[in-house]
Amino acid sequence: MHAVKDWLKRQLSNPQVVSLALVLFAVWIIITFFAGTLAPVLVAVVLAYLLEGPVAVLQQRTRLPRWLSVTVVWASFCAGSLAALVLLLPMLSRQATQVVQEVPVIIGNIQAYLMTLPEKYPSMVSPKQIEEVMLSAGDYVAEFRQFVLSNSVVVGVGLLYIAVYVVLVPLLMFFLLKDKTSIQAWFRGFLPDDIGLLRRVWGDVDRQLANYVRGKFVEIIIVWVAAFATFMLLGLNYAMLLSALVGFSVLVPYLGALVITAPIAAVAWAQWGTEPQFYYVLIAYGVLQALDGNVLVPLLFSEAVDLHPVAIIVAVLFFGGIWGFWGVFFAIPLATVVNAIINAWPERLRDTDAPPEPADTHETATA
Repeated sequence: MHAVKDWLKRQLSNPQVVSLALVLFAVWIIITFFAGTLAPVLVAVVLAYLLEGPVAVLQQRTRLPRWLSVTVVWASFCAGSLAALVLLLPMLSRQATQVVQEVPVIIGNIQAYLMTLPEKYPSMVSPKQIEEVMLSAGDYVAEFRQFVLSNSVVVGVGLLYIAVYVVLVPLLMFFLLKDKTSIQAWFRGFLPDDIGLLRRVWGDVDRQLANYVRGKFVEIIIVWVAAFATFMLLGLNYAMLLSALVGFSVLVPYLGALVITAPIAAVAWAQWGTEPQFYYVLIAYGVLQALDGNVLVPLLFSEAVDLHPVAIIVAVLFFGGIWGFWGVFFAIPLATVVNAIINAWPERLRDTDAPPEPADTHETATA
């Protein structure tokens, strides 16, 4: 305990460390207790990160004032998003409705196939085991139906909330981009004078998060389009809906691709059974994920996120255990913050905490 007290005393004696700790604590309070209320603001901040790059490029190449560059990029993004929403939303909604209607057929086919397993593999599977699996699956399906029915009463409220997002988020995004400098200066007024450590951490986080957000957006579009083309070529039903799920699955590292495998395999199996087309779909999906992980991600994120895969997995498990789905969703940005703090930690503290280096035996002998 004496060593721990000495370490805490050294850290708390540094005003930069105290300032950084207070800022991190305030951010944690806001995210933990006010994330639902401030969700439109958080979404607008993420989208502002996405558009900051195009705004900077346009401003440098055309020498336009910032407000005009922001207006051009913002208007183009809103028009493109509205066009994509009008074109894709009806198709996605229609295919989602068809999938929900076909769920009982898929479950029935799976149950019929499971009933044949005791005959094919009597030494490995017994009828009692199949019955237990079917009963458990029936309980899960019943719970899912009850969840859907219990939440259907808030559909109107959900639509109203979406309408609020459609109006507020673009406005917030526009003003965050246009008044970026003044907003940063306003926040700077609440901080103490000695914020060298905080400035270094923020500079690293700001650079990496901006690259990460833009890289993820490009990755979603590329994976979505590639999956749609692949599923259409193979003749898979609900190609648009499934490819959209595949595209957005990249937001959750490692786990997203594994989770989306189940609906793709279920739809393919309901369509073809155990025919070769079923295996073609699974092989194509595996190749797509391999190309995404080994080719696309290194190209897009070579300089965006300097994190080892083990660190990413640990971040997913740790933050997912704390904040659930949203912890998994923001695992890499949160891990980036932790990594930036470690990299920017004062060298004086590192040297103080480091064990003394052994003396050079050759120099000692010479002396």
